[in-house]
Amino acid sequence: MRRFIGILACFTLLCSAAPVGFAQSEATPKQPVQRQAEASQPKLVENASSAVLLEQDTGKVLFNKNSNEKLPPASMTKIMTMLLIMEQIDKGKLKLTDKVRTSEYAASMGGSQIFLEPGEEMTVDEMLKGIAIASGNDASVAVAEHIAGSEEGFVTMMNNRAKELGLKNTQFQNPTGLPAENHYSTAYDMAVIARELMKYPLIRNYTGKYEGYLRENTDKRFWLVNTNKLVRFYPGVDGVKTGFTTEARYCLTASAQKNGMRVIAVVMGAPTSKERNAQVTKLLDYAFSQYTTKLLYKKDQPIKTIKVSRGQRKEVQLVAADNVSVLLKKGESADKVTQEIIMDKKVKAPVKKGTPLGTLIVKNGNEVISRQSIVASEDIDAASWWELFKQSFGMFSKSK
Repeated sequence: MRRFIGILACFTLLCSAAPVGFAQSEATPKQPVQRQAEASQPKLVENASSAVLLEQDTGKVLFNKNSNEKLPPASMTKIMTMLLIMEQIDKGKLKLTDKVRTSEYAASMGGSQIFLEPGEEMTVDEMLKGIAIASGNDASVAVAEHIAGSEEGFVTMMNNRAKELGLKNTQFQNPTGLPAENHYSTAYDMAVIARELMKYPLIRNYTGKYEGYLRENTDKRFWLVNTNKLVRFYPGVDGVKTGFTTEARYCLTASAQKNGMRVIAVVMGAPTSKERNAQVTKLLDYAFSQYTTKLLYKKDQPIKTIKVSRGQRKEVQLVAADNVSVLLKKGESADKVTQEIIMDKKVKAPVKKGTPLGTLIVKNGNEVISRQSIVASEDIDAASWWELFKQSFGMFSKSK
């Protein structure tokens, strides 16, 4: 009898343990799933540490290889440097005509440079040429000091901006990408920063140029040649930034547009510049041959109006915060794409331009493929008591 009870107890334990073992195998971390997904992709980037391919408007990842692996980004760091410069210009805090003075420290930068001398002044426009085309470390530090007062202050801005973009695998120690401890990023994070940068059409006047000149009409005329050769040799490429150090090897973040679709391709840790360019070319070819986009709304395009209470105006127009597009496989129909707009129920003045006041939901069939904020197109100031009285009196008169 005791033997029977013992066998029964063992059997009960085995049965109760089975679901636990099954649950553990089901809850295996994402890594094997990610590897399985990568295995199902075409073999586009064989000879590099990591890579990613991103569609600009939707942010959809089209190809991935170790895209969250922390690696030194080298001069691709300057993508964040240029983003902060563009944002300062957009906010009116910086002008292309502003003069930037070169400090002793900025002039001392090694690596790629435009050979700024201590005390030399250049406009923001000229410094941007030096950063975007020639990858000038000296120009990067000079502008960083001009914006933040110090390189350290600018690096704080860089890391804060990375956090705002939701990037968890990026840490900057300088605005140049020169080797430094705990200075790292990933292919995916670089693509996200580049995506944000390319929202500013102005930057393409710099990243999209193959060559240019500084100190023109002087005996120190300096010829700039873009380190991103695809700007010249791949139709549609207009950015963004190369990178190389012994530790990082050859890296490139490229942006290209064709038939209305823009994509960002990143390759990190390639053995040679030729191999780097070849693999980025494969990524771009893949994107444009396999995918297309349908633009629903351009950035700042009016979508809806919403009522505003206690404001100098009774309503404000809601516009797209960014381009709103649908990503489709080549040959796929957009017939099942639908839109739904959810607006805030109560909006009270004052309202600041760019404030999210609604959500645009885009579906393909039953699948939600996009949720985008729609924002106020302008400032609406709060009405004074006299203006509110006149509005009320006007409503009363109309009711008569």
